[in-house]
Amino acid sequence: MHFKLIIALIEDSETTAVVDAARQAGATGSTVISHAKGEGVSKSKTFFGLELEVQKDMVLMLVEEHLSRTILETIAKVGQFEEKPGTGIAFQIDVEDAVGVNHQIRELTRVVEDEL
Repeated sequence: MHFKLIIALIEDSETTAVVDAARQAGATGSTVISHAKGEGVSKSKTFFGLELEVQKDMVLMLVEEHLSRTILETIAKVGQFEEKPGTGIAFQIDVEDAVGVNHQIRELTRVVEDEL
């Protein structure tokens, strides 16, 4: 079984909704790193020299490769990445190897077989 790592950088107010939707789409778990800081195309707005920033979270999900695109698209839809610029991004990268995921493999084998 092969895995992809989905990394999503999202507004912290959307984290719960995005993680719940990803789980519904087939993700079996996630790790959330809070208080990430980033900058997009536009600079952060300032007010009397103080930057006004929305807190971001980094969500990491190790997912089965056959489910990864559906999960990625679900994250984008729920997070409204295309409709509201600056709300977040998500991307996936190949995972060469992983340990500690035997329980996920047993669970995902049935799901992936049903998908194929």
